[in-house]
This record gives sequence, structure tokens and C-alpha cells, in this order.
Amino acid sequence: MRAAGSAQVGRLNNPAAFLRRVARNLLIDRSRRRGADDVIVFPLDEEQHAASLPEQEHHLEARDLMRLYEGAVDALPEKTRRVFLMHRVDELSYREIHERLGISIATVEYHMMKALAQIARAVDAGR
Repeated sequence: MRAAGSAQVGRLNNPAAFLRRVARNLLIDRSRRRGADDVIVFPLDEEQHAASLPEQEHHLEARDLMRLYEGAVDALPEKTRRVFLMHRVDELSYREIHERLGISIATVEYHMMKALAQIARAVDAGR
């Protein structure tokens, strides 16, 4: 209730730290009401006790990002997709792609730039 009613709630930089502070203050208030003079406070190390997303959520985000990426690669024009996969998956150099496909290195560069731009747009749009 205190956190939701706070004037700061809409502009918090670190909501987790704010909630910890509210909880700490509530414990101190409760202890004072009970008449205890010696309040024990265990400070939290922000680095060590920082809030982290559950591992499952990381896996879901990675899966969603991979789905967007794969969809973007599949949507590339055939020649662009082929050049992109030869470079990124088969780890061929631009020169090797140029030799295998019989296209200029400038054309290989063009297809790579086109692929990277389309993939970036598709991934950004899907987020």
C-alpha cells in the first residue's frame, strides 16, 4: 500500500530498491510499535542481492528472439539469404562466396548489408 501510494512510484529508477526500503521501514515501524529498542537491520548488498529475471523468462525471451531472427532470415530473397547463410553459418569469407557464386565481392557486400538491414528491421518490429 505504501509503495503504490507513494508520489515517487511513477518515476522510480530502481523499483526493487524502493520496495526493499519500504519493507525495511515497515519492519522498523513494527518493531518500534512493539517497544523493542534494539532493532536489528541486515543491510542488503545491491550487487549481491540484485533482482534478476527467472531463468525460464530468459529462455522464453531467447526463444522469441530466435523465432524472429529465423523468420527474418526465411523472408530474405533467395540470393541474399544464400549469401548471408554462406557467410554466417558456413563461415565463408566474402572472397570465398565471390568465388563459389561467381559474383563480385561488391555484390556479396551488397547482399550482406541488405540481409543485415532486413533482419534488424524484422527483429525490431517484432519486439
